[in-house]
Amino acid sequence: MRNVEHYKKGYYMPPVVDMSWAYKDCPDKAPVWCSVDLRDGNQALIIPMSLDEKIEFYKTLVAMGFKEIEVGFPAASETEYEFLRYLVEHDMIPDDVTVQVLTQAREHIIRKTFEALQGVKNAIVHVYNSTSFAQRQQVFRMSKEEIKQIAVDGAKLLQRLTDEAGADYRFEYSPESFTGTEPEYALEVCNAVLDVWKPTADRKAIINLPSTVQMSMPHVFAAQIAYMSQNLKYRDNVVLSVHPHNDRGTGVADAEMALLAGADRVEGTLFGNGERTGNVDIVTVAMNMFALGVDPQLDFSNMPKLVDTYERVTRMHVHPRQPYAGQLVFAAFSGSHQDAIAKGMHFREEGNEQYWTCPYLYIDPHDVGRTYDSDVIRINSQSGKGGVGFIMEQNYGIDMPKKMREDFSYFVKSVSDHKHQELKPAEIYDVFEQNYLNVGWPLKVENFFVQKFGGQWIGKILVKADEEEVILEGRGNGQLNAISNAICEAYGIEIDNLVYSEHDLDRGSDSRGIAYFGLTDKQGRTTWGAGVDTDTMTASIFAFITAINRMEGMAQRVRFRHLTSDPAAVSEFKAIAGQH
Repeated sequence: MRNVEHYKKGYYMPPVVDMSWAYKDCPDKAPVWCSVDLRDGNQALIIPMSLDEKIEFYKTLVAMGFKEIEVGFPAASETEYEFLRYLVEHDMIPDDVTVQVLTQAREHIIRKTFEALQGVKNAIVHVYNSTSFAQRQQVFRMSKEEIKQIAVDGAKLLQRLTDEAGADYRFEYSPESFTGTEPEYALEVCNAVLDVWKPTADRKAIINLPSTVQMSMPHVFAAQIAYMSQNLKYRDNVVLSVHPHNDRGTGVADAEMALLAGADRVEGTLFGNGERTGNVDIVTVAMNMFALGVDPQLDFSNMPKLVDTYERVTRMHVHPRQPYAGQLVFAAFSGSHQDAIAKGMHFREEGNEQYWTCPYLYIDPHDVGRTYDSDVIRINSQSGKGGVGFIMEQNYGIDMPKKMREDFSYFVKSVSDHKHQELKPAEIYDVFEQNYLNVGWPLKVENFFVQKFGGQWIGKILVKADEEEVILEGRGNGQLNAISNAICEAYGIEIDNLVYSEHDLDRGSDSRGIAYFGLTDKQGRTTWGAGVDTDTMTASIFAFITAINRMEGMAQRVRFRHLTSDPAAVSEFKAIAGQH
């Protein structure tokens, strides 16, 4: 980092330019998208795609809605040539899709390209040559006039060969290394090319301005685009395109600002694949539009499948934090984030919000084929009660009382912390089931019945304590109160306060109910339990027994107060309980 003096600004500011575009907040419509995955992206792969892989990727791009797809550089290799011929010979180019081929502005390369195009109905022939000061000085060692003549000669050859073929191909010209080219000179070259083609409304030309190497901040690139847009000849009949690379990490910003500045078209790749740091990521640019309420005209409704296809055919990896597509982009592990998301979801369910405004979620994950349970609320040692509660409610219909959610969340966090791993929804439910639900040790409910005498209920319950069956009896002002008193009196349990709630788990005549109990002892410690059964009273007793069993020292109480019942009395109880 000590060689900073070796660097200088390699870009050129345009002359005075109208900057009113900078006051726009977003594009009002989608640009023309051109995928260059099969050419620019493919040439950047360590192992280029095979024919079958290119065909699969091509089909994916068509299905997504791309209307312009750069299929290759036919003169560069036999594989590139054969791929285009395969598409033609197998009638795989829909009428509304235009394939694009790239060629240098060199005669033998252009002629080879036209051979590959035979039989193509809709095609764009993309010709380029480098115009930057550095390339003119160091690579070609040519003057401005000589470099411009290369572009003009290439444009003329494209025109002549198209006329000879009786085709109706469209033309595209790129002043390669545009970002390192003086804007006035880039304009001069592009206008000279346009003077050859003389584009019309029925046959527009494409002027593509590539940031072959990013050299400036996004607003500078956008000002360069605005200058070109405002000064190009035949502007109404020109599609102004950009091809941003990502050397500075601002490819998306470059593309978005260029669209505000007058660009009509974007060339890029899925997930930003390409040489060096890659091309602009079309997924991100398009989804950014979607999130602002602008239809991008591309289908990303099954993002997981798209990622799977891309990773398989390119052998590249989509980063877990890649916008919109990464596995973790919607994931919330933080307790406060989870709580806000859960409340936001409930707010939407209440019908209080027309637009998507859920905290911490820029878009609805469902819109890209993701789910709330496995993609949004993720549970680890950093999670909180809101997230754990959301998982249990969304996946299993278990809506615990607020204080119980907090207690359970600490239990789950402890499990995750000790395992040093994330817990999936099924694992969280297992923790709940094993530790909070219908816990039958050291006391297990065998049977019970209650009867009312006068204004009081008498409850009898048969429990198994240390594998011994014991009959307990209690009285109370309600059925559950009578049963709970029987247990507490038998084992010397003092409860200072209790919390109770219940709700249905299923729908239908044989639906189950779930009950929750929170028991606070004389020391102020609250213990929670849950019970599930098709009978509400039974579920409530199971919940109470679970809370009792989970109370500190309960196992010792059962041992120290070892109660017994006469076997004959137990048999009689079972008979009576069975009748009830």
